[in-house]
Amino acid sequence: MSKEILGLGADHGGFRLKNSIKAELVARGFEVVDLGTNDEASVDYPDYAHKAAEGILAGTFQRAILVCGSGVGMAISANRHGGIRAVNCSDTYTAKMSRSHNGTNVLTLGERVVGPSLAWDIVEIWLATEASTDPRHTRRVGKIEPG
Repeated sequence: MSKEILGLGADHGGFRLKNSIKAELVARGFEVVDLGTNDEASVDYPDYAHKAAEGILAGTFQRAILVCGSGVGMAISANRHGGIRAVNCSDTYTAKMSRSHNGTNVLTLGERVVGPSLAWDIVEIWLATEASTDPRHTRRVGKIEPG
């Protein structure tokens, strides 16, 4: 895996899994920008998804990983930003294909859906997979943004 700067955020429902993922990323030499939350007190997931999307768009980090209870709210919120392609994954195949065929730049996970071991497998594959340069995939990704 290439080393890059990653944004990492969670709401209260994803706080523990976020910290588990952070420990693995740091151990492997990734620079991590922790966007919060920092405890299990109730917070609103869109706030963290928006921070992650804005960080990518500003060039603060290249990709982000977000965790909430299901991963769904984070994906929906992040995808509200043009240029963000967030995917909610609960299996390794989807993680790989979302990077290869769709060039996703945000991975969302559900702490209540996947355990730490599967979550790390998903993260590892997502980080290791490059976006395809095959014209059919780049053409399709280009059609995602309106305009």
